[in-house]
Amino acid sequence: MPGMHRNRIISRQRAIQLVSAALFNGYAAGFQKGRIFTGGSKAVCVPVLNCYSCPGALGACPIGALQTALGTKRHFPFYVLGTLMLFGVLLGRAVCGLLCPFGLVQDLLHKLPVPKLRVPRKLDRPARYLKYVVLAVLVVLLPALAVTEAGIASPYFCQYLCPAGTLGGGIPLLLADPMLRQVAGALFRWKVVILVVILAASVGICRPFCKYLCPLGAFYSVFNRFSFYQMDLDKSKCVDCKQCEKTCPMNVRVLQNINGLECIRCGACKTVCPTGAISSALK
Repeated sequence: MPGMHRNRIISRQRAIQLVSAALFNGYAAGFQKGRIFTGGSKAVCVPVLNCYSCPGALGACPIGALQTALGTKRHFPFYVLGTLMLFGVLLGRAVCGLLCPFGLVQDLLHKLPVPKLRVPRKLDRPARYLKYVVLAVLVVLLPALAVTEAGIASPYFCQYLCPAGTLGGGIPLLLADPMLRQVAGALFRWKVVILVVILAASVGICRPFCKYLCPLGAFYSVFNRFSFYQMDLDKSKCVDCKQCEKTCPMNVRVLQNINGLECIRCGACKTVCPTGAISSALK
């Protein structure tokens, strides 16, 4: 019975991830034509890292939109921040665990039957702060301050780091357009190297990009402790077996703070709890 329960929860999570990826990238003709969708929905920000340049993308990436608004300095990005805060208050990092297409890619790669790695705690803990540095420096400060004489700032995170943009936007467009392949230079090769490193790391380490580099993960983590969607640990049922902590893909210290900054609400802890002490719900 516990195994069947676990399979149902995992299947439910995977189904939500697949439906989300399909909804956010539903313009199938874009992949065939090698063109970006330009309909009205492109003015709407999705809540996840989903490249504007992906041929199938029906909406705008909030990180890209935020950088653009900060770089042009024409208006404060109330809409983008409001959208992110809304999803943060409702779901916290459940957005990462259930809705993000690049999170799904990392999850599937980690399923490959190869030996897994556990990053030493002394290295893992400080490395987790890198995503906050990425958010502050690449997404906010540089676009806001490093503006050219023409009044334009580069989207630094998208341009120099984002692996989701390379996978969902850069590679499909280059495959479909020979002219783009001819002009692709050192910057694109750099982005491909970053993508390959992150994808390779995902095989041995669960969600390395989410843990260490994703600025959206950093933003949503702030809302984890008071979002409407919460994990709950009934200590009266807990037998202190710590199976939840051994299973958690994000290495959350479940018994100390089940709704810590790193919890993505994937439900892995709930599936292995022998006494049913862990639950999750909108509150």
